[in-house]
Amino acid sequence: MAEGARALPEEVADGFRRVWRDLLPVGRCDATGGYRRHAWTAADAQCRAWFAGQARERGLTYETDRNGNQWAWMGDPAAGDAVVTGSHLDSVPDGGAYDGPLGVAGAFAALDALRARGVRPERPLAVVNFAEEEGARFGLACLGSRLMTGAVGAEAARELRDADGVTLAAAMERAGCDPEAAGRDDERLARIGVFVELHVEQGRRLAATPHPVGVASAIWPHGRWRFDFRGEANHAGTTRLEDRRDPMPAYAAAVLAARAGAERLGALATFGRVRVEPNGTNAIASLVSAWLDCRAPEAALLDRLVEETARAAEGAEVTRESYTAVVDFDVALRDRVARVLGGAPVLPTGAGHDAGILAGVVPAAMLFVRNPTGVSHSPYEHAEEADCLAGVAALAVVLEDLLTTAVGPGAAR
Repeated sequence: MAEGARALPEEVADGFRRVWRDLLPVGRCDATGGYRRHAWTAADAQCRAWFAGQARERGLTYETDRNGNQWAWMGDPAAGDAVVTGSHLDSVPDGGAYDGPLGVAGAFAALDALRARGVRPERPLAVVNFAEEEGARFGLACLGSRLMTGAVGAEAARELRDADGVTLAAAMERAGCDPEAAGRDDERLARIGVFVELHVEQGRRLAATPHPVGVASAIWPHGRWRFDFRGEANHAGTTRLEDRRDPMPAYAAAVLAARAGAERLGALATFGRVRVEPNGTNAIASLVSAWLDCRAPEAALLDRLVEETARAAEGAEVTRESYTAVVDFDVALRDRVARVLGGAPVLPTGAGHDAGILAGVVPAAMLFVRNPTGVSHSPYEHAEEADCLAGVAALAVVLEDLLTTAVGPGAAR
């Protein structure tokens, strides 16, 4: 149990186990054991139906906003100064069960804990499921929260395309959402007094401590860059090496440069996605498109790493597809949360989150649940049930504190 957190009533713990079991099969691939809950697909629709069902079971006011994010409200949504918690339900290709869903299922369970204790909130409480947080289908992470806050323009977002050429606008329309309504939502933002996200830790900092729950201090600056290496298709068995225009060596040089630079600068760099044309074993490639994910403790280091990689990628066209500056979570809120939890450890992360997007417009905080292996974005992602319940208990304590005392500007202290 997290320091400062009260034990969950057994009926709440059992309720969490039940809703977790209900969600586990949705979008799971039998062949890999991973999840394929991509935005605006059939699996995503099942996840969204699950969320709506959880809202109905609890008698909460349910709604979908203009950007496709789902909300479940306890109290008057229009009252303002709301305490909001939640995360996302979509996944990376063959992702794990915990990244995102733990924060949504945990939010409903924390609400149950507050009700079981007879807590009388002084302001509304909302649980939210943000759309397309992973960016697995349309390439832009935290899309639902970016649209809501205006961090990405609606017109540009509607033209984003998946691997099959389907636009975001078309996908939303097929799912029953009006893409023309998407965009910055000042009315909804005005409702939010504070946002708190529970999430499995994506790393092993807590695993080396006795603490099941930690508090986020900051998110490293990070971004995604597309590298296009152009060459000329030709026969692998007849074209002399000196006659080839093969883009693969330049791609390979970029991969090695990114890794070496990351090691030297204390940063992270990953070429995790690549597309080759014509993609034949006995054919020289005509085009290699590869996506670089870079993260670093400081913006200057991130810029330097990308520049070094681009120089090594001789002749490549480099396009920045997304960029998020360093996010320092609200210090007063962070310290308050850590104090309420009895001095929980405070730690940074290299992973992006919806909380990081919202932090630009409202006070935001994150709680991390211990991950024994540090593995994430993988079928092997795991958190012990006891630690998940400790995370729910910690979230309930934090929510109770925020719901029953002042929250607005300057009040996070």
